[in-house]
Amino acid sequence: MAATHPTDPIAEAFESHRDRLRAVAYRMLGSHADAEDVVQEAWLRLSRQDTDTIDNLGGWLTTVVGRISLDVLRSGRRRSEVAFGDELREFTVTLDEPAVPEDLVALGDSVGLALLTVLDSLRPDERLAFVLHDVFAVPFGEIGTILGKSADATKMLASRARRKMQAAQRPTSAGRQQREVVQAFLAAARDGQFEQLLQVLHPEVKFTVHTPNGTFVTLGATEVATRARVAGSAARGHAATVNGQPGVISWREDGTLLSLLTFTVADGRIAEITAVVDPDKLLHRGRCGYAG
Repeated sequence: MAATHPTDPIAEAFESHRDRLRAVAYRMLGSHADAEDVVQEAWLRLSRQDTDTIDNLGGWLTTVVGRISLDVLRSGRRRSEVAFGDELREFTVTLDEPAVPEDLVALGDSVGLALLTVLDSLRPDERLAFVLHDVFAVPFGEIGTILGKSADATKMLASRARRKMQAAQRPTSAGRQQREVVQAFLAAARDGQFEQLLQVLHPEVKFTVHTPNGTFVTLGATEVATRARVAGSAARGHAATVNGQPGVISWREDGTLLSLLTFTVADGRIAEITAVVDPDKLLHRGRCGYAG
């Protein structure tokens, strides 16, 4: 957290932009800690700047955050994924039906998850062009200033990034088969079809549920099938890919995250299920690795 002074008009102005700046840096770097560091550096640069020379403070700060984030990406100084507590890792979530940029901003800010897709497959300049333009509506001319390129060249970078992301989102045959297994499990769980549950569960399946009251683990197909109503009730949400695996994400009408499910499928059966039904853990994430 930057050591700003709210009674200072410049500090107050900076604070009014903080959330947006953090969101820009987070979507560039995929780490809350790195994003905070970038915002702190932006504040330090602002504090050394003659603010009378700044016509558009928001634009100036976005440019600074973009440049710092680009430097971090190019230098490879991004932090690796770390655990949340001792057990719960940060989840990287991709909605199976692509969301429009406005949805990505709203959902990303409200649930604290990385909802952009496969950004790590992009070059740093492509990533910057896509994030700033498609997600935060920064004009190509301003992005070009950060990259040292023309507006047309920057537009081409964003277009190339879009094509790469669309290609990466196309489901593979294996991915479709895994999703079908998961959908069969969810349907059986919702309908209470015990025999059908056993058919799609590995005999040694592991079911881990993170709740506000603690973490609970169930082992074995029979036991998991018996408890599958927990997963069934939590699964009434949006199909997603979670850390590369089939999953389901659901949230309340106010945008706060309600639950997250992720499945590991092996040899046509579900070998592991993780359910997170603790909104606080999902909202107040630690640092995360970013797969987009």
